[in-house]
Amino acid sequence: MNKKVLLDTNIIIHRESPRIINKEIGILFRWLDNLQSIKCIHPITQQEINRLNAGDTKNAFNIKLDAYNLLTAPSKLNPFVQNKCDPIDTSGNDKNDTLLINEVYNNRVDYLITEDKKLLLKASLLGIQARVFSIENFLEKVTAENPGFLDYKVLSIRQERFGQIEVSDPFFNPFRSDYPKFDDWFNRKSEEIAYVCRVNDGVFAFLYLKVEGEDENYSDISPAFTPKKRLKIGTFKVNLNGYKLGERFIKIIFDNAVNFKVDEIYVTIFNNSIERLRLINLLEEYGFYQYGNKGFQPEKELVYVRKMDRSINRINPKLSFPFISKSSRALLVPIYPSYHTELLPDSILRTESPSQFQENESHRNAISKVYISRSINKDIRPGDNIIFYRTKDDGHGYYESVITTIGIVESIILSIPNVARFIELCRKRSVFSDDELQKRWNFRQYNRPFIVNFLYVYSFPKRINLKKLIELKIIKDTSSAPRGFELITNELFQIILKESNTDESFIVD
Repeated sequence: MNKKVLLDTNIIIHRESPRIINKEIGILFRWLDNLQSIKCIHPITQQEINRLNAGDTKNAFNIKLDAYNLLTAPSKLNPFVQNKCDPIDTSGNDKNDTLLINEVYNNRVDYLITEDKKLLLKASLLGIQARVFSIENFLEKVTAENPGFLDYKVLSIRQERFGQIEVSDPFFNPFRSDYPKFDDWFNRKSEEIAYVCRVNDGVFAFLYLKVEGEDENYSDISPAFTPKKRLKIGTFKVNLNGYKLGERFIKIIFDNAVNFKVDEIYVTIFNNSIERLRLINLLEEYGFYQYGNKGFQPEKELVYVRKMDRSINRINPKLSFPFISKSSRALLVPIYPSYHTELLPDSILRTESPSQFQENESHRNAISKVYISRSINKDIRPGDNIIFYRTKDDGHGYYESVITTIGIVESIILSIPNVARFIELCRKRSVFSDDELQKRWNFRQYNRPFIVNFLYVYSFPKRINLKKLIELKIIKDTSSAPRGFELITNELFQIILKESNTDESFIVD
């Protein structure tokens, strides 16, 4: 049976507006067509669009809305939905959004697709988060379930000079639309470096960073910036793909911020497309906040800032990423060689060839990853540091087994109702396919696996092998090598940081 997919108002507006050509919306609709989904709209969407438009524009929009299935008999507001949503509904738009999610809760539609963060929060409060998706999360779902429909692969990110990149590439059209002198600016940067991902020789993702000193002129930013050393995200765009490439670029941004020891990161961005709204949501997830505006024209750019003040947030580690607290608890956890570099690509060993690992896997690009375990020790808490111990192919080799990577626990999920939910929670952030996840769930019926969500933070410059770990008394002997999550003392954790030559710029308190 074809799935009924309810589309949020903003998605309809960006799809049908004659003034905005949004490739990302096109990708979403192509998938919906491929899957023969029934594209639905709520009457409230029709009302909102009619309020925004008048005359010929209103008539043109209504003609386009005829292509969607209107829910002509929307369901009554469920008391449970009302009870959960009322406390966070602070505006008329919020109440309208509650009517949309009410259709999902009452099973009138199968899915809701939205870029509204409050709607996604409501889905979590109602326990229907598995049926309410952002565009990217929906693409992650359908690409995993329908690999035959894929028509491109994400390639690796490379550094290229501006002069090597064709400014005429359609990828840059949105920048040309917003900045009339974009091409001139781009050509003046011919010798400077950008991070680029290409697909079929065309630009698919692009990031330009600039370090600015305390004497930088910020006269067009309001409120005025105080003098600080900053990292500016000059140009940042990632085509929608379902492969979490945006997170890979976020890690590059933070790695540069730490390397250059800046006080803040900032970006100026227009909020005039779904694509940019999605980018803003990603930045906010990692601690960026709206600081003010840039420019004096009616449609001002928004200014988003992320402080690099070396604080630690143990409840939500993304807000203090990528800093490591040396006073937090630390646990050793083993990872097999066959999974190690797949999950932790920056921790590749000298004995491994990069050509063995494809970049077109979302779990490699993600910062937030999943570790699946049946460890006896389940006392794992948000903010804990986890140190990955790569075993030897056939066990715990004296010289071959090494610690390589540090991550920070985001959450632990012990109670998982069924295999379908297990797959949904792990998909795109673990090394396993859906079939492999099902096998892992069924491996021991009376000892189901649990999930540890963690942030991939840092690869140790110097690897410490099992022999050295025993000498340092971090591990007692070869028979005591970790087989699950094993807590170590704070003193031993600090020895690991010192012996692995960990960059002190990442360490706080």
